[in-house]
Amino acid sequence: MAKKDEKSKKNAPLIGIDIGGTGIKGGIVDLKKGKLIGDRVRFPTPQPSTPESVAEVVAQVVAELTARHDAPDASSPVGVTFPGIIKHGVVHSAANVDKSWLEADIDAMLTARLGRPVEVINDADAAGLAEARFGAGEGIDGTVLVITLGTGIGSAFIFDGKLVPNAELGHLEIDGFDAETKASAVAREREGLSWEQYSVLLQRYFSHVEFLFSPELFIVGGGISKRSDEYLPHMKLRTPIVPAELKNDAGIVGAAIEIALKHKLAK
Repeated sequence: MAKKDEKSKKNAPLIGIDIGGTGIKGGIVDLKKGKLIGDRVRFPTPQPSTPESVAEVVAQVVAELTARHDAPDASSPVGVTFPGIIKHGVVHSAANVDKSWLEADIDAMLTARLGRPVEVINDADAAGLAEARFGAGEGIDGTVLVITLGTGIGSAFIFDGKLVPNAELGHLEIDGFDAETKASAVAREREGLSWEQYSVLLQRYFSHVEFLFSPELFIVGGGISKRSDEYLPHMKLRTPIVPAELKNDAGIVGAAIEIALKHKLAK
């Protein structure tokens, strides 16, 4: 009986939470399909976005999802993303949330608040994990780089389907500048660039990353991946470059994948 129970837990649905600078969203993830079961839940990120206030909103999201009839068991682990470097459950950067997060043990804090196991992963890493397993990178061996273009430039480094965590490729120095200050989606808006002008900056950035890592595939995520036909055709790379497929659900799905892998609940 014990073996049967253990087998039934493999790839069972889990809750994923995506903490962002403006919103905290979550969903129940079908780990066999990499899709959400039912609608997402979203609340605004509290301001100021201190650890205590964010933890309360995360608890609200989890409570709402747990109340659903198709929710995972109330003791099941929860995967969470965070917009910063996470190492051994501790926050080491906090660009778009309150600085009081620095050096906070976010794993321990959310585990205590929710009363169930929690694993936290960088938000771009989570999106990369989801794309590698269920999106544009599915089945691709070798190096796959997922680059998210938004307020900054996020990145996920995937090798043979496995995540190499905390790759901060948005902070590469190019032409004397931090890359994301010139080539992020927000930088395009700030400078009032046309898509063709923006593609010149992206070309410079992606060519540099391509030279350093020789990936098999680039996947472009972030909000402007929906407009990829405006800039990708202008770019000339040896490496194939495609838009992300999971869109706004990638972080939630990736968070659930990460917790499932850590707790040996997925293959």
